[in-house]
Amino acid sequence: MAEKAREVVDRLIKRKEHISFAESCTGGLAAAALVDIPDASRVFDASFVTYANEAKMKYLGVAEKTIETFGVVSEEVAGEMARGCAKANEAEVGVGISGVAGPGGGTEKKPVGMVCFGFFVNGRTETFTRYFGEIGRNEVRRCSVEFVYEHLCEMLEEAPLC
Repeated sequence: MAEKAREVVDRLIKRKEHISFAESCTGGLAAAALVDIPDASRVFDASFVTYANEAKMKYLGVAEKTIETFGVVSEEVAGEMARGCAKANEAEVGVGISGVAGPGGGTEKKPVGMVCFGFFVNGRTETFTRYFGEIGRNEVRRCSVEFVYEHLCEMLEEAPLC
């Protein structure tokens, strides 16, 4: 993961862009992986850990209607989280993460190990859902952060510069 995080930092420096995270189930691990990299301060100012629905609405601008309609663990909410954190921190890149890390809290439709992701890069939003399975709370969180950095590398390679 450190190699991919280094690649994200290098690409953001080259692009003269900044990143912000809005994390729920990962509890700050994605931001922590970034600040493990030297020069992270050149691309990172602030992030959010918004565990409660109210925090997602207050700090990220997630619409209550979106949570009511799709549930907090949804691509729709993760996308709004990504856009909201980028906007709040005037960053070109935002990442939203919401999921069920376990061991409890899962349902038939949203089982333990289901994590939704939102990626906002220069006005373009992509969302994804990954099912990591019941592999343990910390492993779901680790796999989620690994996915974030892998996908960021792809997006930053493909996205046009501002």
